[in-house]
Amino acid sequence: MDLSSLKNTVGARHRKRRIGRGPGSGTGKTSGKGHKGQMARKGNKHKPGFEGGQMPLIRRLPKRGQNNKVRSIFAPVNVGMLDAAFDEGAEISMVDIKKNGLANGTFDGIKILGCGEVTKKLTVKATAFSKSAREKIEAAGGTCEVI
Repeated sequence: MDLSSLKNTVGARHRKRRIGRGPGSGTGKTSGKGHKGQMARKGNKHKPGFEGGQMPLIRRLPKRGQNNKVRSIFAPVNVGMLDAAFDEGAEISMVDIKKNGLANGTFDGIKILGCGEVTKKLTVKATAFSKSAREKIEAAGGTCEVI
């Protein structure tokens, strides 16, 4: 077998449609564009979402809430997850939390939440702590540092 013996399967390739070649072709006269109107003219382009001058759907629907562009987004991490992922006496930073896969995606900081139990002495450096998380970490002999 070589390149010269290769052939397409039947129906894989279609002949190019030749428009404007007389009434017998099925696409003669108006060339499949119908009679008059914007889409029959040459250069018939309109932007996506254009509805022929009717108020577009995106402008008809109500807008709700507000979009605060300066809001800080915190990734939540529970103390139980920290306890399971790190060893006794570990110093945990935002980089370590991200490296262990405890916080994924785009965020400005990490907030430690109090769900779960802490049995190890941990030094946690994060953007924010909930009251219960701070109490649990310090009760186990660890420390909380806000960065």
